[in-house]
Amino acid sequence: MHWRAFLTVFTTVFLAEIGDKTQLATMLFAADKEVSRPMVFLASAAALVLAAGLGVLVGAQIERFVSPKTLKLVAGLGFIAIGGWTLLSR
Repeated sequence: MHWRAFLTVFTTVFLAEIGDKTQLATMLFAADKEVSRPMVFLASAAALVLAAGLGVLVGAQIERFVSPKTLKLVAGLGFIAIGGWTLLSR
């Protein structure tokens, strides 16, 4: 069961990060010839780990007050709203 959760979270986050502004910013930093590419990798990886850690901590606190079913519903509606806004905006 733990591996299933790991693979679900990994796949979801990986696909969400592909082509987003964070990845684009990381590519721009790595394209600078005066910047160490391993340092860009380490800094961006550390930032993503910290952001994910904050997400886990906040999510754990929210779960104490709101049911997981309600959280899934709110998150799903939020993604639908963002998708609709993205499709309709030009």
